[in-house]
Amino acid sequence: MSTILEMRSITKEFPGVKALSDVTLTVEQGEIHAICGENGAGKSTLMKVLSGVYPHGTYDGEIILDGTTAEFGSINDSEDRGVVIIHQELALVPYLSVAENIFLGNETRNRFGMIDWNAANRKAHALLERVGLDENPTTPVGQLGVGKQQLIEIAKALSKEVKLLILDEPTAALNDDDSEHLLELLRQLKAHGITSIIISHKLNEIEEIADRTTIIRDGRTIETIDMSEPGSTQDRIIRGMVGRDLEHRYPERASVVGDEVLRVEHWSVDHPTQIGRQIIIDASFNVRAGEVVGIAGLMGAGRTELAMSIFGRTYGRNIRGEIYKDGKPIQVRTVSEAIGHNLAYATEDRKHYGLNLIDDIRHNISAAGLPKLAPRGWVNGNEELRVAEDYRGSLNIKTPNVLVDVGKLSGGNQQKVVLSKWLYTDPDVLILDEPTRGIDVGAKFEIYTIINKMVAAGKAVVVISSELPELLGICDRVYTLAFGRITGELPVAEATQERLMELMTIERDQPLPTKETAS
Repeated sequence: MSTILEMRSITKEFPGVKALSDVTLTVEQGEIHAICGENGAGKSTLMKVLSGVYPHGTYDGEIILDGTTAEFGSINDSEDRGVVIIHQELALVPYLSVAENIFLGNETRNRFGMIDWNAANRKAHALLERVGLDENPTTPVGQLGVGKQQLIEIAKALSKEVKLLILDEPTAALNDDDSEHLLELLRQLKAHGITSIIISHKLNEIEEIADRTTIIRDGRTIETIDMSEPGSTQDRIIRGMVGRDLEHRYPERASVVGDEVLRVEHWSVDHPTQIGRQIIIDASFNVRAGEVVGIAGLMGAGRTELAMSIFGRTYGRNIRGEIYKDGKPIQVRTVSEAIGHNLAYATEDRKHYGLNLIDDIRHNISAAGLPKLAPRGWVNGNEELRVAEDYRGSLNIKTPNVLVDVGKLSGGNQQKVVLSKWLYTDPDVLILDEPTRGIDVGAKFEIYTIINKMVAAGKAVVVISSELPELLGICDRVYTLAFGRITGELPVAEATQERLMELMTIERDQPLPTKETAS
């Protein structure tokens, strides 16, 4: 096996921060090479150096591609050499068709210089077949799910005669079926001689698919592991990533459950635009002080819709049902009313709904609790700065100061800013929607610790998660949701992944199990 890529002594600095320090990476022809590390370790920065996003001259070190020096001044330069990067945030235009997206900037033209749409659609169809996607090339991309959009990005890469494919967190937003489909596609590309570099926090997927794994910590190369060797386990990868053993993935917690804080009864929600379609159907659940309650469900079950409709009716229409706080009925018709009743909701989509990415950490943390900083109508800037600095320290937000724009932080640190924003409102009930999606095991452990501190202080926490081991590791009870209905409730001591999955896959027209059969 020959070497396709060498990155030698790569060093990259930003103002006040050394993102990469003397990083070395070697990738063999035709292998699937994983890169692992905590959020902020420098993984994405290294790939942006490789792909020309950070052009030659803005970093120190040398890139050798196919035996010759590569000095990319732009993404176009790297793509001309067969290096294509697919970022975590997909670069597709939702209003353009599949074919238009695939050939955007690389259009198929006839001899008169005009775009040949028939030829483009034929080529797009062939590329879609190659990635296993049965879609009409004229379909607008915005009508397709994230899993299919990820495959379209790969088809787009194949149209550029890719030799080295870089995927940054390709399965972070995918369900299990779509993730497995994508991993199988990478195996097929490998069989055709295409080399892949994959950045992922899903260590089970890395263990399953990678030939070798390079670990980066604090901007430095720690080691490269041959995944076929004995002992090349997830624990070894974690040890390299965080610099210590995580004997327990989930911090221990002594559960002391108090009185009921929140109860939702007979909650039903209609789709915001599709008349006659119910998204949530007669759902009831409760959570007590000092308790972590999980909500498990497959994609499309209605988990996020349930949370958003409760938190100020930010989703749906014709919402009916009752909400009780500390035993008394309350109204939560707006987000302000929800916050006024000491409810908080950390969205699953932190980049669009949870944060203002072009504003600094200080303003993001204070956004939901501004009345506390402005008793006379004027924001106390000094107090705002002090509050933000306090949360930067207590939640270990990795940044030089709180005046840094949130968009420049890693995913894990952005999530800590979201949590800081809602913790500052001092909520009695905190609803966390996919709180650890797309972040590394070390940052996950820190967020679990924050949850434990909240319930130890008598708060109530509701966690929505696609990861069943996570729910079993941090919750006291778990509700299951399927097709908008609560289908079961299990104490964690009696729950297993298999039992939860059974309850999560009850069909819409099946009778619900009784409390006895559900357990």
